[in-house]
Amino acid sequence: MSSTFVGRKEEQLILKEALDSPEAEMVAVIGRWRVGKTYLVTSVYENQIAFSVTGIQNGALEDQLERFSKSIKKYSGAKIDLPIPKNWFQAFDILQQYIETLADKQKHVIFIDELPWLAPHKSKFLQAFGHFWNDWASRQNLVIVICGSAASWMIQKVVNNTGGLYNRITKRIFLQPFTLSETEEYLKVKHLKFTRYQIVQVYMALGGIPHYLKEVKKGKSAVQNINDICFSKNGLLQGEFLRLYPSLFPNAEKHFKVIRALAEKREGLSRQEIIKQAKLTDGGGLTTVLDELSHSGFITPYRIFHQKKRKVYRLTDEYSLFYLKFIEDNSDSYRNEGDDIWKHLSQTNEYKTWSGYAFENICLKHIPQIKKALEISGIYSLSSTFYKKGTTNEKGLQIDLLIDRKDHVINLFEIKFHNKAFTITKAYSDNLRKKMWRFEEITKTKKQISWVFISSFGLNENEHSLDIVSKSLTLDSLF
Repeated sequence: MSSTFVGRKEEQLILKEALDSPEAEMVAVIGRWRVGKTYLVTSVYENQIAFSVTGIQNGALEDQLERFSKSIKKYSGAKIDLPIPKNWFQAFDILQQYIETLADKQKHVIFIDELPWLAPHKSKFLQAFGHFWNDWASRQNLVIVICGSAASWMIQKVVNNTGGLYNRITKRIFLQPFTLSETEEYLKVKHLKFTRYQIVQVYMALGGIPHYLKEVKKGKSAVQNINDICFSKNGLLQGEFLRLYPSLFPNAEKHFKVIRALAEKREGLSRQEIIKQAKLTDGGGLTTVLDELSHSGFITPYRIFHQKKRKVYRLTDEYSLFYLKFIEDNSDSYRNEGDDIWKHLSQTNEYKTWSGYAFENICLKHIPQIKKALEISGIYSLSSTFYKKGTTNEKGLQIDLLIDRKDHVINLFEIKFHNKAFTITKAYSDNLRKKMWRFEEITKTKKQISWVFISSFGLNENEHSLDIVSKSLTLDSLF
């Protein structure tokens, strides 16, 4: 494995344990498009892969079978073309014959990438693959790795399979985007010297997706890189949004509607609110759409404090939010401004509003790091959000993050993305105090309530901050 491989320590260990196991192993690697599944598997197993095939998106059965046959030819070193199998049962019979020719002193790896593209309805791929595993492969010195970007499909059709693959997955890897710390490490490996403030700026637009982050170039600021990657005519992400969802979901129209609806509401939406906002029906596969978007990491359901059955969904894919806020409507309209479109946009009030929401999302994704900074990792706690809708007589209340602790404390969080240390004024302090009182009044909690402030460069300490804030965290706490 390359010495420059970044992060994924737990995932690497799982793959290595499968290789060292005395039994046959079937490993499912699940994660959204571009998150680095293929790179992880091929890096760890670079010397053990005996066969690898990648599904063809929207490919006909004949094309998939031909690609499978050509892959066997490639790995077996056959001098002539092999016959194209008529179906998947024949294809796996040929694969078995090839693997049986290999010396069994070392464990061999069979890697099937983008499995959902190989197994559309009526293809009988899963039936043939299940028979291959049950009848032969499960007794061999093999690791079979199956990958898929359509996370919900992989979970429903493979992990929770009720047919021949029932309970056959021996190890599971749910590959997540890089954290801020892993992003920092990745950029350092590329010899890119960014401050943590600039790393967060990049992360807010691109997220922790390795395929996107590899576009970041040396010698340019965060603003310049975002401009090149997202707004230039040849930038990777200039039109990625319109390709992203159809690549994962065969009928992506409803997925687009949900994403666009959530992009309009920073506080998130309940299921019924999504139906109304996106103009969808309650039914018609909406549950499947929400599950697919959640499993793929584009949206995240959050529990509401003291409401076990109610949850809200937020758009938490950084790039999708950035695209809908800035790229979609502005790439053409700002073209006359020259090459510095993002330099102009990043000075607007729209940017300030978006950056606050984007930074909140980042904080919500780094709860373990926040708990560590608060030195409460060892205390059982639950994170949630709180929302009370306003009425004609009463103002509403929203708290984007709170941590309810078993040591009889509830931390309420105020989150601000700012280019310098933040100053709490008397009016701001009074507002926080009112929010605390309202929270106590509505929830009837008897626990101690304390405010935690998370901001880019911390607080300018004064009488107001000392009076209301129990703990101030900076960007460094998220790393």
